[in-house]
Amino acid sequence: MSVLDKRSADRRHPRPENGPGSSPGSSPGAETDDSTAGGTVAADTSAGAAKSAPERSRSGGRGLPLALNAVSVALGIAIWWALASAGFKLPTPPEVVDRASTLISDGTLADDALASLTRVLIGFALGTAVAVPVGFLMGWYGILRGLIEPWIQFFRTIPPLAIIPLAVVAMGIDETPKIFVIFLAAFLACVISTFQGVVNVDRTLINAARVLGAGDATIFARVVVPASTPFILVGMRVGLGSAWATLVAAELIAAQEGLGYRMQNAQLYYDLPTIFVGLISIGILGLLMDRVLLLAERRLTRWQERR
Repeated sequence: MSVLDKRSADRRHPRPENGPGSSPGSSPGAETDDSTAGGTVAADTSAGAAKSAPERSRSGGRGLPLALNAVSVALGIAIWWALASAGFKLPTPPEVVDRASTLISDGTLADDALASLTRVLIGFALGTAVAVPVGFLMGWYGILRGLIEPWIQFFRTIPPLAIIPLAVVAMGIDETPKIFVIFLAAFLACVISTFQGVVNVDRTLINAARVLGAGDATIFARVVVPASTPFILVGMRVGLGSAWATLVAAELIAAQEGLGYRMQNAQLYYDLPTIFVGLISIGILGLLMDRVLLLAERRLTRWQERR
């Protein structure tokens, strides 16, 4: 019987205050109060359990990917070591660690990493800064889309590496052509994603904003930009990968330092440990930058449902 049913029964059939078997200090509502208190405690306990369950699942959800990442890295190193021990032309992990220690101790690795990171950051930042407004213009204005999109699609079919001879002839052999090639790779990857983000905005949201009296500027700032943000950030992550992928070829242009330059120089002497140090360094730097963009994506798109 529920608490409300017990109270109704007590009102219809009142109990004697001091009947047989009842204590002198007892009252008719004592049992009801105890039941109510028990129900309150049970409700509080269940609410606390319900509140702590998402927290436990959230903390468990964070720890599981990290554990899987650690297992994946360990498994990859074990496979690499097994292949090197089986006779494949690969340096063993201890040999790569020893070469990395040498390059770190004499400052070579730090200088190369700084030079490559500077080129990638400048090229990627410039490419993104140009791609986002161009993508917005292409998606918002049909006339500009018709004028710009054919050129975007044309240059997307040309690998940035094929631009290197033209860049050398037109810009010389200093840092400008290296940064330009990286800029082009990041730009082409990001502009298409931004454009798709604008054209995929739900028309219902735009029409609802117009019904409420919003102008084009307000709709663009309050509807289009937030709805396009996930696409822009995905395009930035793809553009960052393209920038790092283009780096090695860009440093073919009369570079004197850089991870790509060091790897190409090591190739002439069949110096596989140095090549592996360069590969691992590029992978680690690219992974860290991608994680920064992923963190920004989660912060800026908290409203988006995730799995």
